[in-house]
Amino acid sequence: MRTLRVAAGAVAVLALGVAAARAQPLTVAEVNAPAIHCVFHPACIITVSDTVGFIPLPFLAAPNAAFLQSRTFSGAAGTPAAGRAGYMYRISLTQASGSGGCLGGLVLNFGPALKLPYAPDKLADVFVITSGGIGSIGLKSAERFGEVIEFDLAKPLCVEGAPNLANTTFFFGLAADTPSRATSAQIFSSGNPPSIAWTRACRAIEVAVVHSK
Repeated sequence: MRTLRVAAGAVAVLALGVAAARAQPLTVAEVNAPAIHCVFHPACIITVSDTVGFIPLPFLAAPNAAFLQSRTFSGAAGTPAAGRAGYMYRISLTQASGSGGCLGGLVLNFGPALKLPYAPDKLADVFVITSGGIGSIGLKSAERFGEVIEFDLAKPLCVEGAPNLANTTFFFGLAADTPSRATSAQIFSSGNPPSIAWTRACRAIEVAVVHSK
């Protein structure tokens, strides 16, 4: 997966207009729900706005079976994330069947992310909800290239036969000082054909999907 990650990072830097960006590793904290919600709300309950963008992987048995889910929410007063905007993402193939290749991660033109106490006694840039929620695949790493953040999955997310409810990433997220805005992103993958492109409406976010070489 190292070749896939480097190729995807290089593509993201070029495609999103980030010149001469040096990789900056981000700190990732594995957390559980609902404890992570306490960072954003005193009662540990958050109200989210959900949007879904469909990934047109080839050769799937049903359309719109691969998707990227985005969640946005606000930090309440009296919490570490007060006045900040929270974002969570999940890449899902739970409804997919057939043969459509594998997904390796998400590349997002996010801008500055905030370090917050997502885990006890630990400030982190990114959190992954590995218990108390859905999913089976976490993050191997998160790296910043200028304004771009690349989230590399711990293992490929692949279409393998029949639909499987476990065939999804965990929710992973981060926070920012700014509200949601128009931005660009990529999902990198392996398989055929060599490239696919798509856009989605997610609070005015446009997304492009590319294959690694």
